[in-house]
Amino acid sequence: MRIFKKILILLLVLLVLILIGGTVYYNNLKPSYSGNISLNGISKETSVYFDDYGIPHIYAESEIDAMTALGYVHAQDRLWQMELMRRIAPGRLSEIFGEKMLKNDQFFVSLGIEEASKKSIDNLDKNSEVYKLATAYLNGVNQFIDNGPTPIEFTLIGTDKEHFQLNDIYNILGYMSFSFAMAQKTDPFLSVIKEKLDDNYLKELGIDINPKTTLIKNARPTVKSLKKLVSSAQTILNNSPIPPFIGSNSWVISPKKTSTGNVIFANDPHIGFAQPAVWYEAHISTPNYELYGYHLAGVPFPLLGHNRNYAYGLTMFENDDIDFYKEENHPTDTNKYKTPNGYEDYKIITKTIKVKNAENVTIQVRSTRHGPIMNDAIDAISQSEPIAMSWIFTQFEGKMLKALYTISRAKEMSDVKKGASMIYAPGLNLMYGDAKGNIAWWATGKLYKHKPHVNTKFILDGASGEDDPTEYLNFSQNPMAENPSWNYVYSANNQPDTIANMLYPGYYLSEDRAKRITQLLEPKNNWNKESVAKMITDVTSAVSPSIIKEFTSSINFNSFNKKEQKAIEILQLWDGSNTKDAVAPTIYNKLVYTYLKNTFKDELGEKLFTQFLSTHLSKRAIANQIKKDTSIWWDNVNTSDKIERKKDILSASLIETVASLENQLGNDMITWKWGKVQTLEHPHPLGSIPSLRTYFNVGPFPINGAREVINNRGYDYNNTGLYKVNAGPSTRRVIDFSDVENSISILPTGESGNPFSKHYKDQAEMFNNGEFRKMKLNKKEIIRVSTKLTIQPKNE
Repeated sequence: MRIFKKILILLLVLLVLILIGGTVYYNNLKPSYSGNISLNGISKETSVYFDDYGIPHIYAESEIDAMTALGYVHAQDRLWQMELMRRIAPGRLSEIFGEKMLKNDQFFVSLGIEEASKKSIDNLDKNSEVYKLATAYLNGVNQFIDNGPTPIEFTLIGTDKEHFQLNDIYNILGYMSFSFAMAQKTDPFLSVIKEKLDDNYLKELGIDINPKTTLIKNARPTVKSLKKLVSSAQTILNNSPIPPFIGSNSWVISPKKTSTGNVIFANDPHIGFAQPAVWYEAHISTPNYELYGYHLAGVPFPLLGHNRNYAYGLTMFENDDIDFYKEENHPTDTNKYKTPNGYEDYKIITKTIKVKNAENVTIQVRSTRHGPIMNDAIDAISQSEPIAMSWIFTQFEGKMLKALYTISRAKEMSDVKKGASMIYAPGLNLMYGDAKGNIAWWATGKLYKHKPHVNTKFILDGASGEDDPTEYLNFSQNPMAENPSWNYVYSANNQPDTIANMLYPGYYLSEDRAKRITQLLEPKNNWNKESVAKMITDVTSAVSPSIIKEFTSSINFNSFNKKEQKAIEILQLWDGSNTKDAVAPTIYNKLVYTYLKNTFKDELGEKLFTQFLSTHLSKRAIANQIKKDTSIWWDNVNTSDKIERKKDILSASLIETVASLENQLGNDMITWKWGKVQTLEHPHPLGSIPSLRTYFNVGPFPINGAREVINNRGYDYNNTGLYKVNAGPSTRRVIDFSDVENSISILPTGESGNPFSKHYKDQAEMFNNGEFRKMKLNKKEIIRVSTKLTIQPKNE
């Protein structure tokens, strides 16, 4: 009996020790939001106040001290995210995730981002403030790596921490630039359609074919390669552990249209949802500088920001800055390719990719005068049909870091414009407003022209030189508006007006959001912060009701059964509002998918149709195609005994929609709530492991919103009838220059990427409900609600 008691006591002691050890370990992994630390590179005591949402407010005597502190606190909240971000462009994900990320790594090492980063760093003035401040930021990051706790993800994955270097910052910006592009999805896809079908099909998708356009001659290996290229590019981006950038809204209202007589600025960049969220907010204040900014992981200067004098933000321009060229090999020497001046040698770089628990993989990347050969980047593409990718980002010296520094340190509107002119890629709409009453937007990007016969939405002829750019435009020719007479500027990724006497080619989105924004902005002249906040969470489509009207006018109501007629009536009474409790959005989205499937899938086939749905073309086609009473796409090519008309396809689509929803959601149509089928879950890379999902992922939640409304939701169309939201507003910001200290914002989950932090997901419910919290600038208010971390100079 005594032995049993001793064993029991021993087990209890061991249990207590384990619990104590676990508690100590748990607490040790939390970010330090208070206390005292010492850092090298700090010249004078620096205070970091973490407010009630964990946002750091850094008060320092110099910008060097402030940036060192920023690097440290950014790393303690987001080091794992920073680690993933820096590994994408140089192809280092396989080192930590193994062979499942090998295709991603092969693809990205082939793009030339690393080489472009090296060129930019070589040309960077080492005595410049850009270099000094970026180095101070890295110094802070690396001191956390040396002295701070190791985030649990590193332990679970089994990877070591490494110091960050300047090239990591540039590589992160390179990945960001590539993720903005749409050409890698669209150009090969359209070239395949051109080979598979004829010009009439493309014309009805809004793709004009100039009879003089040089197009690829029909060859089965080429078509097969293009199919593989477009599907692989999409798969690789979807498989990335860091979400791509996809779109955005922004509008800036002149004092003449506000109730206070001051500028109001609104911005909500649309980015793929993930956990942690994309932006890290930080407020820096020094005797000579103050800014409240939104930082990418691993980037010292904010992409979005404001202070008491001005505000800036961004949306995606969606211009075409990637072209694909079919090169021609030498007939006997595969190390050479044809140019207008004869044959030249491919430039060849050998890359080694380290793979966890496997042998290293070595690949050779060939490049032509246009850029890297994509056949080397993607498996199963024919090597006899080399396709080169020409990307503005790698064709010109990158000045993105200097641009972000210039914009975030601006004194006047002209300084922001100067910064915008330095951004060659990606194409952005840089939005601006200030306390003086100025409003503006500038489209960034190095734009260019081709000869009239060239259509850059197809694979171009690389050998002759006839399809090469003929002129690069000066920034002054980019689309822009400064203090326009209509008293507002806006962007929703839609087509800009004429540029240099031409509509600039791009992958612009449908008019839905743009139409709704102008519909709301135009008639109202008493805007305030509250009405703008309501507008930025608007879920009403300006286009869906007109699509329904066209749909119902094309079918015979009496030909359907009572259940189908009830679905029609629900759609006809719908105002286009996409709320969780509404039934109409559920019917509408299923109907749109079914109508697209029945219209396009028979000609395209399963794979090409799925790829079509991933492009902006499909979004534009929803409204454009349904307006056409006659179209080559209406006929189902699989039925040889009849030619289908618009009425046939739309009628069949409605019948199929109602039957499918009954099977999915039951017979009672009133229960077909939008919130049942549209849900949002913020995925963490480790959340894909079922046992870890609840610890790392945030959600799922039923949410308001839909595709291409202002409160935009990105989701895939497929047969399931479920709409798992994968993208949307990465933040919502409203800055009112009549009361700038009470400007408002929100993040999708929380400020911290550390799952043990109380700020890991403390904004998620607010975000889902369309609520906001302050972006604090008032020091007294900040101190009142904050904990304080004091950073002292370290005695070396």
